[in-house]
Amino acid sequence: MRISGGDKKGHKLLWDVSGTRPMREFVRIALFNILQKVVIGARFLDLFAGTGSVGLEALSRRAAEVLFVDHSAAACAIIRKNLKALQLVSYGRVYQEDFLDALDRFYRRGRSFEIIFVGPPYNAGLADQAIQKLGELPLVAEDGIVVTEVYKREAMKEIYNDLILFDRREYNDNLLLFYRRAD
Repeated sequence: MRISGGDKKGHKLLWDVSGTRPMREFVRIALFNILQKVVIGARFLDLFAGTGSVGLEALSRRAAEVLFVDHSAAACAIIRKNLKALQLVSYGRVYQEDFLDALDRFYRRGRSFEIIFVGPPYNAGLADQAIQKLGELPLVAEDGIVVTEVYKREAMKEIYNDLILFDRREYNDNLLLFYRRAD
């Protein structure tokens, strides 16, 4: 697995973490083609970070910072190794904790993000829970977006409190859903 664009394009990533499902490269390329104008300078949150490939791609494409959240110690160790190998340690922070605890922590600290990526295991209901929580807390910056990758048959709502679905893209079995705050 490699970084597909930006300053670190072509750099290999460590990714062999048991129990993780890295985003397919063609889906990651499609995602960042969509996000290309908003990722530059963005505060980016990578929930269920796994290997960290999405957040690392964001840093390569000049996101200002990325916070990585995953409950797995092995996943967090791989992300830290990749940050070091890519010389991006000062731009990324890794949190080994449950996603709900992390969201509460960021809320208490007054954090907000222009882009939040939610990439949980498929068919576990975690994307639904995460976006529900994001719709309850003011973590999405003004004009910010939440993107989730789910299995194409996974049930997701069009509205989560004040987050509304505004775009959906299907790539084989992968579905990217884009939410933003209602006006």
